[in-house]
Amino acid sequence: MAKVLMKGNEAFAAAAIKGGCKYFFGYPITPQNEIPEYMSRELPKIGGCFLQAESEIAAINMVYGASCAGARVMTSSSSPGIALKQEGISFLASAELPCVLINVSRAGPGIGGIQPGQADYYQSTRGGGNGDYQVLVYAPASVQEAVELTANAFEIADYYRNPVMILGDGMIGQMMEPVELKEPIIRDASPKTWALTGTGGQRTHNTIKSLALEPDDLEEINLKLKAKYDVIQEKEVQYEAYNLDGAEIILVAYGTVSRIAKAVIDDLAALNIKAGLIRPITLWPFPYKAFNDLPATTKSVMSVEMSFGQMIDDVKIAVNGRVPVDFYGRTGGNVPSPEEIVCKVKEILGGAES
Repeated sequence: MAKVLMKGNEAFAAAAIKGGCKYFFGYPITPQNEIPEYMSRELPKIGGCFLQAESEIAAINMVYGASCAGARVMTSSSSPGIALKQEGISFLASAELPCVLINVSRAGPGIGGIQPGQADYYQSTRGGGNGDYQVLVYAPASVQEAVELTANAFEIADYYRNPVMILGDGMIGQMMEPVELKEPIIRDASPKTWALTGTGGQRTHNTIKSLALEPDDLEEINLKLKAKYDVIQEKEVQYEAYNLDGAEIILVAYGTVSRIAKAVIDDLAALNIKAGLIRPITLWPFPYKAFNDLPATTKSVMSVEMSFGQMIDDVKIAVNGRVPVDFYGRTGGNVPSPEEIVCKVKEILGGAES
């Protein structure tokens, strides 16, 4: 299959259609507007539906309704818009309704700016809505990876009956790269017998809800969800380990920053400093096991983020005190430069050697 040059946001949308998405509900916000624009043009061609809702809150509840009916459905937004959708995302997880959510994240807090950011990590991986729930969170580092993760996200969502989020920072959404629109890997093609599609007189009616007034009933629901999340944590972790052998320092980064980290590793090699990279592809579940066998040469692990440090909490849990965990980050829409990160590594290793 020939590759085509696509902007990240358009690639998200094209991959969603490749993954079987026929319904999209959303509301415009920079820097993800090319996603609804693409969907508004292409979904009607395949008999699907694009609808610009009156608000992000309306959009996520439309997603709830479409998923109840068994449809493959998606919404997209950027940081403040995803914040508005959090109650609906909690409802979707509670009712075990599959859908795909794309967050092309920007700098915050509040309205913030339209430049890229990674300060939505807590919101995405800790559940920004109420209650005990999780969504799978994937963080692509290239437009090609965005395509593959998005197309497969619909299969994962259906398989686990759970929302799946693609967390792509604003640079991933706006950059252009050649991509191949591959077919998704089919997980489970069985009919959605739980969906609200009408009985046709052939079965008892289905009920989908997230309300349980009796504490024991609600606890039973939460225990069922927890069992599912445990399976996801066991089977769905993805990460990249890069250049770890003999590393004096291991960088931990995702998305755009992981690309910068690979350039940093080359720059450090020229200075006779051996560095490696652990790149989480799933932010939840986080790849804790990737840190189990740190090289004996490792003096420090450093989280590099476009935030004041949110992933660093998971990195510290993973390292579990075996070596120091350091941090370097920029915020406000600033992107860490290779030179800045190299300087920080030299500072850390110089301190370790003294």
